[in-house]
Amino acid sequence: MAIELRQQLKLTQQLIMTPQLQMAIKLLQLSRLELMDAIRQELEENPTLEESLDSVSRDQLSPEEQSQLQVIEKPKEISIDEKIHNDLDWNNYMEDSPGRVRHESEDRDAPQYEAFISHKESLSDHLLWQLLMASPSPEEKHIGSLIIGNLDKDGYLLSTTAELAEQAGVTEEDIEEVLFLMQSFDPIGVCTRNLSECLLLQARNLGLQNTLVTDIITHHLNHLENKNYKAICRSLKTTIEEVIAAVEIITRMEPKPGRQFSDDEPQYITPDIYVYKTEDDFAIVINDDGLPKLKVNSFYKQAITHDKEVNGNARNYIQDKLRSAAWLIRSIHQRQKTIFKVMESILKYQREFFDKGITQLKPMVLRDVAEDIGMHESTISRVTTNKYAYTPQGIFELKYFFNSSIKRVHGEAIASASVQAKIKHLIESEDPRKPFSDSKMAELLKAENIDIARRTVAKYREMMGVLPSSKRKRYC
Repeated sequence: MAIELRQQLKLTQQLIMTPQLQMAIKLLQLSRLELMDAIRQELEENPTLEESLDSVSRDQLSPEEQSQLQVIEKPKEISIDEKIHNDLDWNNYMEDSPGRVRHESEDRDAPQYEAFISHKESLSDHLLWQLLMASPSPEEKHIGSLIIGNLDKDGYLLSTTAELAEQAGVTEEDIEEVLFLMQSFDPIGVCTRNLSECLLLQARNLGLQNTLVTDIITHHLNHLENKNYKAICRSLKTTIEEVIAAVEIITRMEPKPGRQFSDDEPQYITPDIYVYKTEDDFAIVINDDGLPKLKVNSFYKQAITHDKEVNGNARNYIQDKLRSAAWLIRSIHQRQKTIFKVMESILKYQREFFDKGITQLKPMVLRDVAEDIGMHESTISRVTTNKYAYTPQGIFELKYFFNSSIKRVHGEAIASASVQAKIKHLIESEDPRKPFSDSKMAELLKAENIDIARRTVAKYREMMGVLPSSKRKRYC
């Protein structure tokens, strides 16, 4: 069989992701903070894009999109014919001008900015200050600094004394001596090697040496964790009342001494959209606060249109940047419109939730909203990821409204989130001395027309971070 080359014409359909479509998809799935970072980066990299404090650019938008934007007119420019008054005393003006720099007074009288900057003391700084107050020798200071550097955020020592001795070039006895000193520092329990040593140090500080408290900490932490008080009673030959009293003291101790010096700042959620109740209806408002209003720089636009001296490479570069700026503005506007449509559809399906609360949440999947607004499920998934809505019931992620269903004994299905809320209510209302087991809660839910298995109750309980009934039980 001879080998030969042939040419064939074949017609196929292929989906091509254009740069503009990639940008639209990328912006759609970004959270609010990520969107603001992306806009700032584009403002830095694209010279044809600029921020406008007064108006929103609509040259790149369709007529339908333009009608939905409120455009504020630019202020009238000052003409060159306007004359400057000649009766001003310019010498006095320059002398009294607040912008005049006075180096001699600035160095002498100006306060230091460091005095106004809020700074939270770290655990390392707090311990180092106490170490220096103890007037250590140079060797003790070096060992103490090494110990501080090997503490975790909770105040526990991560290295052994042998490892520290090898690093410092001293004996283990020297390390133990400095470590014993630092374990007396504030907060009590710091510089310990494990939980048992931490709690024993706090018990010693309370004057509880050689008591039932120290016996439980030393030998029965595992039983304490499982609330197996009967095993502790049998081992220590004491009464349940005395064990409970000792446990009350232990539970008031701090298992993480360095917690108060944590530098983890709380992350506050800024909603992407607001849902307000107005009499018998709801109003949806997109949150545009903090998002810069973008427009295309008119100078580059005119340079392309009227300036014929711009050479080919410069013209192509400006055209690419203008096209990128226009697509960014259009993509941001399209993103906001899509979020609004999705929230409008969610409100239509979950109106009873917005009126009455979590227990009225209905089962809903992405396909329901996708079919309602005529978009693909993947688009709805991107829109609802890391987007938050402020509602009369609180702040929720848009993904929260999409959940599986639980069958009822009679009637329509109920949302899994509503079942979790009912389980939480049962646990909050139970008798602490006789908490409900998972089987008992399944029976109580079945009495409320919710058909749910015991293992499903256990799964939802674990998702909410609730302990089983054996560990929730209180003896007093």
